[in-house]
Amino acid sequence: MVNWNGRHHLEWCLPTLLAQTYPNFDIIIVDNGSKDDSCEYVQANYPEIRLIALPQNVGFARGNNVGIRASTADYIATINNDTKVDPNWLTALVETAEANPNVGMCAAKLLFWDRPDVINSAGICLDRAGIAWDRLGGQLNSTSLAPPTPIFGASGGAALYRRAMLNQIGLFDEDFFAYLEDVDLAWRARLAGWDCLYVNTAVVIHHHSATAIEGSPFKSKLLGRNKVWTILKNYPWPLLLRYLPAILLYDFGSVAMALLVRRDSSPLYGRLQAIPQLTAVWQKRRKIQQSRTIPLQKMRTLMEPLTTPRQVWQRYQHLGPSSQQLSLKKQHNSLK
Repeated sequence: MVNWNGRHHLEWCLPTLLAQTYPNFDIIIVDNGSKDDSCEYVQANYPEIRLIALPQNVGFARGNNVGIRASTADYIATINNDTKVDPNWLTALVETAEANPNVGMCAAKLLFWDRPDVINSAGICLDRAGIAWDRLGGQLNSTSLAPPTPIFGASGGAALYRRAMLNQIGLFDEDFFAYLEDVDLAWRARLAGWDCLYVNTAVVIHHHSATAIEGSPFKSKLLGRNKVWTILKNYPWPLLLRYLPAILLYDFGSVAMALLVRRDSSPLYGRLQAIPQLTAVWQKRRKIQQSRTIPLQKMRTLMEPLTTPRQVWQRYQHLGPSSQQLSLKKQHNSLK
């Protein structure tokens, strides 16, 4: 777990982690230079939890990597601090991975904190325009049991990763700082031939974007920059050439919408920020593509078909600000 000024979340989250039915696990919290009393709270109330206190905020990607490198387990579960976790969460994920040796990632079901009957995420979807989104986001939750479902990737907010896979493909890309680092990791895993399953019995209640508010300039900038890097690193030839017109068209439309409708230049600024690092990103791409084992046609089938701009827009409408998010935004501003 990566924590940054999340003391108000920890008192809800940590008891649910310690109540897991899975018998053999350790909790590692990587604190990203919190200015509240997060570290003191953990040390005073949870001495059994390993706390790694960093002097500054190094981001979600590097923070998770610090925790992964400090562990020795065969499986790594990542969990956001702004969650409450079902007691069977870890058991359901590990049992699924153990039963499927080629599965490198397992995705949990995330439900909205203030709308627990609505799905926040059921893993990652990716279309052929390079657009990633939360699978089943906004749909009503179903309590019916279903077998694990093959999907593109797992949301890093509540995921299980196989150590053997991470040893092969590498950890989160620390240059991303935050956002889309889980999409990038899923890309690399799928290209290397690893599978991902969604486990609907692994349930997590989640404060969506409690740290960086949905639609904030900070988040929009990082999403814009990291999207460019993700596509350039991972989209294999010749599929990239085939779908490049659609990638550019949809991305231009997204930036234009932000500028004209919301008067928000942060998505454009983020994409411009990606440019100085393109040489380094290209070097990463060469390594990733050289290790690709999945056939191009299978990779194509893992990506959703192109759809209309309106349907793309509808994917994100459930993320509009709720009363809970507005309250969180006030808390966030007070911490600045």
